Amino acid sequence: MAVKRFTSMAYKDPDDMVFGEAPNPLRNYGIDLELGAGYVVPEINYAPRPGSEASKMKIVNEYRHITKDILERAVTIGLPTIELETEHVFQMTNDPSWGEAVTKKQFDLLKKYNEEYGIKVGLRHTPGDLRRCELSPAGLRDDAEHDYPNKIMATVEACAKAGASNISCETVGGKEILDYAVARQDLKGILFGIGVLGSIDMEWVWSQIVDIVNKSGTNCVPGGETNCSGANTCMFVAGGLLDNNLPHVYAAIARAIATGRTIVAYECGAKGPGKDCGYEGPIVKSITGIPHAQEGKDATCAHADLMGNLIAQCCDLWSNESVEYHSEFGGSTVQVWAQALGYEVALMNVAKQTGKDKLLRDLYVAADYYRDPQPYLLAYFNAFKVGQAVAANGEDIYLRAKAAAETAAKIIDEGNKKGELKLTNFERKALDKALAELETFPDNLDAFMDMCLKEYTEKVPEFNPKNYGL
Repeated sequence: MAVKRFTSMAYKDPDDMVFGEAPNPLRNYGIDLELGAGYVVPEINYAPRPGSEASKMKIVNEYRHITKDILERAVTIGLPTIELETEHVFQMTNDPSWGEAVTKKQFDLLKKYNEEYGIKVGLRHTPGDLRRCELSPAGLRDDAEHDYPNKIMATVEACAKAGASNISCETVGGKEILDYAVARQDLKGILFGIGVLGSIDMEWVWSQIVDIVNKSGTNCVPGGETNCSGANTCMFVAGGLLDNNLPHVYAAIARAIATGRTIVAYECGAKGPGKDCGYEGPIVKSITGIPHAQEGKDATCAHADLMGNLIAQCCDLWSNESVEYHSEFGGSTVQVWAQALGYEVALMNVAKQTGKDKLLRDLYVAADYYRDPQPYLLAYFNAFKVGQAVAANGEDIYLRAKAAAETAAKIIDEGNKKGELKLTNFERKALDKALAELETFPDNLDAFMDMCLKEYTEKVPEFNPKNYGL
C-alpha cells in the first residue's frame, strides 16, 4: 500500500483549531455519529476486573455489564452521544475469537440502546500490541514462538467484522531503544527510538491494519494511534513538579518527536479518530485535520498530568484514559466517569452552540499554559509551529522528527527568555544541553542511521535491526 506523506498543514491559521471541529470529519461513523463535525463526543475507556479473563464466557459477561452500565447512565442523564473504547487485555488479542465475541456483544447492546433511546454511539476497539522485540527470529515481524504479529492482525479483522466502529492501536516499535535512552537522558536515543524506528514500525503495522479494515465489508474505519510506548513513557518518568528523574523539557521534546511517528498511521490511510492518550494530538491534528480524542482532567482515575484543562483545547472526543470496573458511591466506575465526561462535553458543546467555543478553548489553555514546558509546547498556537516544522520536512521520517525536536526546544527556550515560562536550574541546564546536542545531529537519515545502528546494537542487547527490516 502506498504511503502518502504529509507535506502541508490542514489549517492555515492556528486560531481555527478548536474542539469539535476537524477539517477532515468522519461522517456516517458508528451508529448515527459524526466526529469533528460540530460537536464533541464523550469517550469512556475501562478495564475489566482481575480474574474476569479466566475464560471467554467470563470476559464477555464482564464487558456486557460494563457496556450496559455505561449506556444506562448515559441515557439516564440525557447524553445524546457516547463512544466506548475497549482496550484489549492480553487474552482478547492472543485469541482473536475472544476479541470478536466481546465486540459482538458490545455492538448488539449499542444497537439496542440506539434503537430504543436514539442515543448516537460508537465503539473503538484497540487490540493489544503483544509483540516482543527480543523474540526470534525478529519478534516485531516474525515471531516463531507465539506468532503475535499474525494474531494481532487476525484480531483486527475479527473485531472489524463483529461491529467495531474503528480499530486503533498502540504500537511498541522502537521502545527497546527509547527505554534505554530515557534512563540515560539520551536525546539521540529518544530521537532514534521514537522518530526513526517507531516510524518504520508504524508503517509496517498500519499498512496492514488499513488494508484489513478496508476489506472487512463493514463501515468500520482504521482509527488512530498514540505514542503511548514512547512519549508517554517520557511524560510519566518526568513526573510532576517534585520529580527530576527526566527533565520535563526532554519529555516535551519527545512529545514533539512523536508527532512524526504518530502521523504515519494516517499516511497509511487511517481515518481517525486519534487515540486519547496521544498528547501529541494537537500537533497531529494541525497537520492531518483528522478528528482526535484527548484525555486530561477527567483521566485522574488513571494518572496525573500537568495539562488537564489545556489538552481539551481542540479535541473531538473527550476521554478518561481508563478505569477499572468496580463499584463507587455514585454507581459503577464506568458510570461515574461517563457522567463526568458527559458533563464536560456538554459544556464544550454549549460553548459551540453559543459562539463561545474559542473563549472556552482559550480559558482551557490559560489554566495550564505556564505550568510546565509540556503544556506550554502543546498550546494550539505552539503546537501549530511544531506541525509546520514536521510538514516542511514531511517526506523524511528522520528530518521531520529532528525538525520537531529543534522547534520544540526553541519554543521553550524563547518562552523562558521572554519570562513567560519559568524553568528551574535543572530544567534550564537540560534545555541548554538539548539545544547544543540537536545541533550535532547529521542532516540526513543515512548518516544518523549508521551512527545509531553502530552505537545501539552494541549497547542494547534487545535491539535487533531485523525487527525494522534493516
